[in-house]
Amino acid sequence: MWITPEEVLLANALWVSERANPYFILQRRKGHGRGGGITGLLVGTLDVVLDSSARVAPYRILHQTGESQIFWNIACGSSRKEITKHWEWLETNLLQTLSIFDSDVDITTFVKGKIQGIIAEENKGIRPQEDEDPGKFREAELKMRKLFGMPEEEKLVNYYPCSYWKGRVPRQGWIYLSVNHLCFYSFLLGKEVSLVVQWTDVTQLDKNATLVFPESIRVSTRGTEHFFSMFLNINETFKLMEQLANIAMRQLLDNESFAADRSLPKPCKTLKNVSALKRDLDARAKNERYRALFRLTQDERLDGHTDCTLWTPFAKMHVVGQMFVSNNYICFASREEDLCQLIIPLREVTIVEKADSSSVLPSPLSISTKNKMTFLFANLKDRDFLVQRISDFLQRTPDGPCGLIAQSENSSPSTPPSLPPSPTLGAGEIPQNQHYTPNLPTAKHGLLHIYQQDFPEELGPKATREKMKEESWNIHFFEFGRGVCMYRTSKTRELVLNGIPESLRGELWLLFSGAQNEMAAHPGYYASLVEQAMGKCTLATEEIERDLHRSMPEHHAFQNEMGIAALRRVLTAYAYRNPGIGYCQAMNIVTSVLLLYCNEEEAFWLLVALCEQMLPDYYNTRVVGALVDQGVFEELTREVLPLLYEHMQDLGVISTISLSWFLTLFLSVMPFDSAVLLVDCFFYEGIKVIFQVSLAVLYANMDQLLACSDEGEAMTILGRYLDNVVNKQTVSSPIPHLHALLTSGNSPPPEIDVFELIKASYEKFGSLRADVIEQMRFKQRLKVIQSLEDTAKRSVVRAIMTESAFSIEDLEELYVLFKAKHIMSCYWGASSTPAERHDPSLPYLEQYRIDCGQFVQLFSALAPWSCGLHSNTLASRLFRLLDQNKDSLINFKEFVTGLSGMYHGDMTEKLKLLYKLHLPPALCPEEAESALEATQFFTDDDTPQGEEQKEGGEGATGDTDEKKEEKPKDYKYYLRMWAKEREPKKENIKDLPRMNQEQFIEMCKTLYNMFSEDPMEQELYHGIATVASLLLRIGEVGKKFTNNGGKKSEAQPSSAEETSLQPDKEDSSGEGGSGQSLVCKALAEAQLETPPPTVVSSSEPDAEDDTSVSSYSVVSAGSLMCDDIGDDTVLIGCVGGEGAVRRRGSAPDADWSITFEQVLASFLTESSLVDYFEKKHDIESKIMTCKSLRAVERQISSSSDHDCTPSVH
Repeated sequence: MWITPEEVLLANALWVSERANPYFILQRRKGHGRGGGITGLLVGTLDVVLDSSARVAPYRILHQTGESQIFWNIACGSSRKEITKHWEWLETNLLQTLSIFDSDVDITTFVKGKIQGIIAEENKGIRPQEDEDPGKFREAELKMRKLFGMPEEEKLVNYYPCSYWKGRVPRQGWIYLSVNHLCFYSFLLGKEVSLVVQWTDVTQLDKNATLVFPESIRVSTRGTEHFFSMFLNINETFKLMEQLANIAMRQLLDNESFAADRSLPKPCKTLKNVSALKRDLDARAKNERYRALFRLTQDERLDGHTDCTLWTPFAKMHVVGQMFVSNNYICFASREEDLCQLIIPLREVTIVEKADSSSVLPSPLSISTKNKMTFLFANLKDRDFLVQRISDFLQRTPDGPCGLIAQSENSSPSTPPSLPPSPTLGAGEIPQNQHYTPNLPTAKHGLLHIYQQDFPEELGPKATREKMKEESWNIHFFEFGRGVCMYRTSKTRELVLNGIPESLRGELWLLFSGAQNEMAAHPGYYASLVEQAMGKCTLATEEIERDLHRSMPEHHAFQNEMGIAALRRVLTAYAYRNPGIGYCQAMNIVTSVLLLYCNEEEAFWLLVALCEQMLPDYYNTRVVGALVDQGVFEELTREVLPLLYEHMQDLGVISTISLSWFLTLFLSVMPFDSAVLLVDCFFYEGIKVIFQVSLAVLYANMDQLLACSDEGEAMTILGRYLDNVVNKQTVSSPIPHLHALLTSGNSPPPEIDVFELIKASYEKFGSLRADVIEQMRFKQRLKVIQSLEDTAKRSVVRAIMTESAFSIEDLEELYVLFKAKHIMSCYWGASSTPAERHDPSLPYLEQYRIDCGQFVQLFSALAPWSCGLHSNTLASRLFRLLDQNKDSLINFKEFVTGLSGMYHGDMTEKLKLLYKLHLPPALCPEEAESALEATQFFTDDDTPQGEEQKEGGEGATGDTDEKKEEKPKDYKYYLRMWAKEREPKKENIKDLPRMNQEQFIEMCKTLYNMFSEDPMEQELYHGIATVASLLLRIGEVGKKFTNNGGKKSEAQPSSAEETSLQPDKEDSSGEGGSGQSLVCKALAEAQLETPPPTVVSSSEPDAEDDTSVSSYSVVSAGSLMCDDIGDDTVLIGCVGGEGAVRRRGSAPDADWSITFEQVLASFLTESSLVDYFEKKHDIESKIMTCKSLRAVERQISSSSDHDCTPSVH
C-alpha cells in the first residue's frame, strides 16, 4: 500500500534491492522468501522481537535522486504481487514526467505530493471512527489479520510482548487480544509458533507465580493449557483477558454479541498505542465498579472522578475521599472503608455554587438539595471544569414533577433497552386500568400493614424494644439525613445489624438496594406494565399460577385473594418486563416477603434490583448466578474450613444444601422472622452477608458434620439447626415454619438467636471483601458456564443418537463444530440477529441455529459428496430441503439429519436424497425457471396421469372428510387423530413427485461434478451416460403414453408434436435435436474443466478405450451435427435416437417426466454407480480435517505468493 513518505538513511541495511531505475528502488527484506541463510533467520527474529512492520510488509519502494544520500519510503507490500503493481504504476505514470524536472529537490517534492494525494484519495471512503486508533495500533491490527487470517470484522483490543512456554522452552513473541480470540505469534531463528484460542473455549484463567513459570498467566481450554510470562505489565494484561473472557461467557449465556460504545468521549490527548476498544473496555470496567459501589442502575455511566474532602456535620470533620460524577448522580466514597458514603441524585439538586477559597478550605463547592440539605466539598483540583460538567448534566435532568411528562413520553436513559414501551400519559392522567389502580390497598401499603390493622397493638417488652429501634432510626435520620441523600456510615451498618423496625423496613430496603432511584426515574411504569402483561398466556404465567399458592402459605396475608392477586401482578409484570428471565422458582418466595413490607410498585422495583443487580443471573432458566455463588462458597469453605471442606466433598453435601440458601436468601430454610433480618443485612451489604452467614452455619455445626457418615445425616443436622434459628425480638405473631414440622427428635434442639448468628458471622468471616468475591465469581463463572455447555452437548447427543447412525463421539464433535459456526455468526456478521438464532426457551436440541452461508461452509468440509465448484449449489439446495419451517435457519437436529442420509443411508436412501435435492423446495425458482413454467403447463391443460391420479386422490380424501364430518365426533376420535398426526410419517418412494426435464438436467450436472474427483471417474462417466440415455428414453415413452392415453379429448397433439414423431433425418436443421443439445449444453456447464469438445461414438471402440478422462467431456450444442448421429450413437451425457427429438427450440419439454422408481431402476443397471452409492464413508477423517483447520475462514496468505525471482518463469 502507499504510505506517507518517510525518510530512510540506510537504504541497504537488512534489505536487498531487486529492481531499480533512476528514481525508485524496489527492495525485499532479508530472510523473506527463498534462502536467506543465517542472516535471514536473524533478521526475521529481530523483526518479531522488535515488532517491526517489515514482518508484515517485507517489500518496499524507495524514492531516490542521483546525488542525495537520503531515501524516501513511499510504498510497502505484503506480497510481490502487491508491490509489483505499485512499481508498474510508478513506471507507467511518473518516470516520463520526472525526466522533465531539472532539480532533484523539485523531483522529490513532486513525488511526495503525488503519493500524499493518492493516499488522501484512498482514504475518502474510510469511516471517520477508524481514525480514532493511532497509526502504530492500526499497523498491529493489520499484522494480526495477516498472521492469523482474521476478517476485518475482528477487532484488535491490545497487544503485548511476552513469552509463550511451548514445553520447557519460552518463545518470545507478541500476544494479540482481540474481541473474540487470543492469538500469539513468535519467530525465532526459523522456528515459527502460531496460536489461536477462542475466548468461548476458555475454561480457566489464572495469574500465578511458581518456580517453573515465574509470574505467568495460565489459559486453560478443555483439552490444553497455555502459559504466558515475561509481561511488562501483567496486571493490565490479565484484567483485559478477564474482561474479554467475561464477554465471551455472556455471549454463551445470553447470546449477547459485543457492541462497541460509539458514544465514548474522545480522549483529551492522543494515547500512544491505545485503541478505541481498549478505552471502551476500560470505561466499562470503571462503570461496573462505580455502579456496584453505589447500587446504581445498569446504564449509569461514570463521567469522571476526582480526589476531594467532604464536610461531615455529624462528625464535625472533613473526610478524605473521592467524588464521582455521572449522568444522573454525584457520589462520594471515603478513602477509609465505611467511614462515609453519599449518593446525591441530580433530580434532587437545587443549587450548585462555588464558595470562596481560603487556606483552611481550598476550592470549596456547595451542593444544596430539595430536602434542605447542603453538602460541602473542598480540595477539588479542577473545580471550574467540574462545575461545568455538573451544570451540563443538570440541564439534561428533568426537574421534579414538571419533568414527569417528558419522562413518560421518552423512556428514561436508565430503562434497559429490553423494556417494553410504556404508554404516553399526560400530567395527572390515569390510564384506563383494568387490573391495577392506585386505590387498591396493596398499591398504598404493604400486606403486613394492612393485616396488622385488624389486631390490637401489643404493649409488651417486645413492642417497647421495637419502639426503641424506631426512635434510634429517627435520631439517625435527624443527624445523617433521610432519604436517598442520607450520609451512610458505620453507624448505619450498626443499626441495620440490630434489625430494621418493621415500619421502616420497606423504605430502607428501597433506599439501600437502589430501587428507589429506579422507581423515581419511571413514574407510572409499573401500572402500565401490569395492564400490558395481565391476560397474556405464556409459559411464565402458567408457572406463576402454579406457584402462587405455594408462596408462604403459612402467612395469613397469602391465605386470601388480595395477597395472591398482588403477588400475581408483580410476578407477571416482571416476567413481561424481562422475558429473558421470565419466572423462576424461588422468585415467588422472595417477592411474597417484599410484598409484606412494601406496596406493589415498590416490591416490583425491589425485585428488579434483586434480579438484575444484586443477584445477577440467579433467576434465569439455568440459575447460573446461584451455581456460580455455590462454587464461590465451596472455594471459601476450602480456604477457611479446610477439614470440613474435604469431609463435605466426600459426602457431596455443599452443592446440595447451599443452592436453596442462595436462591431464597434463607427465606425457605429458616423461620421467617429470623430470615428477614438476613434480608435487611443483604440489602445493605450485598451478597457477602449470605456468604458470611453460610460459613458461620457450617462452623457452628462443624463437629457434628465431621462425624456424619452420609449425605442425609448432614442435611438433617443443618436443616434442624436452621429451623431453630429464632428472632426473640419480633413483634409479629409467630408464623409456623413448614420445615420445623418435619424435624424429629425426642428432645427439642437448642434455639439459636439470629442476632448471635449474624454477630458471629461478622466476627469470624467479616474480612470478606466484595472485590475478592467478584474475582472468585469470575473464575467460577467460566467453570459453570462451560460445564453447562458440556451438559447441553450431552443432552443433545442423547436426544438425537436414537435417530442417527452416527456414533456418540461423532455427534459430540459435530455439535462442537455446529455451535462454533453459530457463535461465529454472532460476532462476524450474519443475515439475522443473534436473538433469532438462539432461543433459550427451546430444548437444547433446537437452541442453536445457523444460516445458509454457514451451512454451506460446514457442508463443504464434512459432506462425502465432493462436487467441486458445484458443492455450494448442492449445499444451498440441501439447506432449503432441511429448512422445513422456512425461517432461513436450521437447528442441529436438521443438520445431522442431512448428513446422516449421505453417510449412513443405503443406495435407495442416498438416491432419494439426491432426487429430492433437484425438486422444489430444494431447487429454487431461480435455478429452474423453466421447471415452474412446466408446472404451470401441467396445471393448466396437460396434467400427466400421475398428477391426475394424485389430484383425484386428494379430492377423494376431501369427500371422505366431508362425509366424516357429518358423523358426530367424540373426544376419542380427536385423540386418535392427534396421535396419528404426531406419529412420524414414513416416506414411501411412490409418494415422491415426478421429476421434469429441467430438474433432471440439474441432477445430471450434479452427478457429473460429483464423479469428477473419484478414482473410478471413467467408469462412473460411462455409467451416468448410459443411465441418462435410458431415463431420457423412458421419459419420452411416458410422455407419449400420457398424452395419447390420458388426455386425448382435452389436449390434441399440435403440429409441433406431430413433427416430433417424424424420423431424425427430418430434423437436421438443429431444432429437432434440441432435447439432445439441451442436455448436452447443460452438462457441458457442469464440467470443472473445459477441454475441447469430443464425440465418442460406439462405432469406434478402440478410440473410446484409449481416450483420457478429459475425453468424456460433454459435447456442446454447437458441435453436434444431427446428420452424423445414428440411432445407435451413444453420447456421454446425451441421448441419440428417435426419443431425443424435441418439439420446439431449446426449451425443456414440459410433458417429459420420470419417477423416482424409474431413476432407481436405471441406476441399478450400472454396477459402477451401485458401488459408488453403496460405498461407506468415514466422517471422522473429515471432522479431524475440519478441526485442524481454523474455525475462522482464513484469508489466503499471500506472503509466499509470487515470491519467485523475476528471472524464474
